[in-house]
Order: sequence, then structure tokens, then C-alpha cells
Amino acid sequence: MADTENTLILETTQGPVKIEMKPDLAPGHVARIKELVKEGFYDGIVFHRVIDGFMAQTGCPQGTGTGGSGKKLKAEFNSTPHKRGTVSMARAASPDSGDSQFFICFSDARFLDNQYTVWGEVIEGMDNVDKIKRGEPVSNPDKIISAMMAA
Repeated sequence: MADTENTLILETTQGPVKIEMKPDLAPGHVARIKELVKEGFYDGIVFHRVIDGFMAQTGCPQGTGTGGSGKKLKAEFNSTPHKRGTVSMARAASPDSGDSQFFICFSDARFLDNQYTVWGEVIEGMDNVDKIKRGEPVSNPDKIISAMMAA
């Protein structure tokens, strides 16, 4: 049974996605995601970069991959592998540039291991993640209708 305090539910245009957050791996990232969810930050945000066989990225308020919440996070790299269903923080060149953007892996992406902060894993709804429209940029993108904590 999932810990509801650390279960994030994304209601997307393709259906619900349930993510088990991992505060033991990335306490700062999990805390910040929870703050943003509470503020309604992710509601209406699109999946702006979706690469077939790789990942679906979201969390940019501009919908372009250029924006964030304005609060940079210190990297919390860990040894958790980037595999199908892994949820990890997007960042720019600097390791400490993660903000609000994150991605969900469609398949193994082990080349990202120890370079990006893994903070969660999809525990339900991966079939809905698989349906997200592909593109860079995505034409008429899917979006997060609402994000909420299960608790």
C-alpha cells in the first residue's frame, strides 16, 4: 500500500498517473514538488517535450521548456536507475539548476544515472503516460489537468 503522504496524483488529458514520491532519495526535491502541487503550479501545465522511447517532460509554465517556478534546487543525485516509470528532475547544464520541470521515462535511460535527481516512480497509470503525444515541441500537447497529493 502506497504512503498517501508521498503519493502524487496527476490527472492528465490521457488519464490519471499515480507517482510514489521518494523522500528518502531526494528530500529537497520531494518537498519542493509538494509545495508546488499545493500552490496549484502544475495545474494546466503541458508536456512540452516528449521523445518516443525516451521520456515525457513537463513543469514549464511557458510550455516551452524555458521556464520554472524561480527556485533552483541543489542536486540530490542518487544511485536509483533511470528505467521505465522513473520520475526525475529536468535541469540545465548546471547540476544545481533543477526547478519545477521533471520527466517520466518511457523506457530505460541508464545514461542519465547519477546525473539527474530521481525523486519518484509511476506506480499506476504508466499506460496513460505511454499515450502522451510526442514531439519537440509537441503540437496540441497533452497536459496535467490537475496535480494533487493523495493524502
